[in-house]
Amino acid sequence: MRKNTRKIMVGGLAVGGGAPVSVQSMLCAPPGDIPANTVQAAALEAAGCQVLRVAIPDRTSIPLIPAIKRAVNIPLVADIHFDYKLALESVAAGVDKIRINPGNIGGEDRVAQVARACREKGIPIRVGVNAGSLEKEALARHGGPTPAAMVESALNQIGMLERHDFYEIAVSLKSSDVAGTVAACRLFAEVSDYPQHIGVTESGTERMGTIKSAIGIGSLLLDGIGDTIRVSLTADPVAEVKAGIDILRAVGLRGGVNVISCPTCGRCKIDLIALTQSVESAMSELAGDLTVAVMGCAVNGPGEAAHADIGVAGGDGEGLLFAGGKVIEKVPQNEILPRLVTLAKEMIAKNLVHKREMPALSPDKEN
Repeated sequence: MRKNTRKIMVGGLAVGGGAPVSVQSMLCAPPGDIPANTVQAAALEAAGCQVLRVAIPDRTSIPLIPAIKRAVNIPLVADIHFDYKLALESVAAGVDKIRINPGNIGGEDRVAQVARACREKGIPIRVGVNAGSLEKEALARHGGPTPAAMVESALNQIGMLERHDFYEIAVSLKSSDVAGTVAACRLFAEVSDYPQHIGVTESGTERMGTIKSAIGIGSLLLDGIGDTIRVSLTADPVAEVKAGIDILRAVGLRGGVNVISCPTCGRCKIDLIALTQSVESAMSELAGDLTVAVMGCAVNGPGEAAHADIGVAGGDGEGLLFAGGKVIEKVPQNEILPRLVTLAKEMIAKNLVHKREMPALSPDKEN
């Protein structure tokens, strides 16, 4: 069961309060290159990104905000460090959310100004706590960037905003250490109902970063913690979005075609690796909740994958297609992929998914 958190609105997108978990990413084009940023923003939206963040390092970056908002239809977050005036100018430029660390923008009077500007425009603030930039007092009190130190820092920063009558807050507690990130987010969820933006920061390359993020984000989501996610990768940000969507699908929080397949072994007489990759690629274009099994042989075929909606079990140069655990036809190897895709489309169109009804077969496809 998901933790019941407060709901905030980021543009037209609800975050928290039981809303679906959203996927975020961040632009990485040079701030001065508006065309490159708008092209990247459009690519991210097309990939499924639901919230977009852009760094605003100085005043010359402010024109990015209206330019990006004209290019896409998803909410835009301004990432601000140290200079509170950049937050104020971003609000005036029409950004949908501000990401700040209230402790590093220069005093509570400046926090008050940002809070007031955001409140007047109905713009939420994400309090970003990073294990690598905690206050000296918290580090000294806890003996380092522990989960407890991170939570203390988050609560202190939230308190600054609350003292100025601001409550439209999301919180992130991130570390490059997977276990530390998970522990901090769990601890925060015990003491606060503000929505959490979760992720593992500085996670690394696309391969290792995806693994670390899947473990950290996935663990929290399975605990019911997390309202919006970012998979932080040293890679094309489109890869972040795809990984985020896949993590949500893996923990059952996002629909779509779910391809399952067995590990290949000596019994396999078809090119299972290539076939599975082709099936996964083809099925990614279909809109519908469907579980498709690609199994290497009869041993791991219709029986073991009976929970799948449809699937194929490999044979010697052929495949047995099945639905609801029952074999429905035998096809040559070169016809497996197109026939499986056709069968998937038929089941989605006829709403047969998970009902275990047998699709009608064309006479020439019967055995």
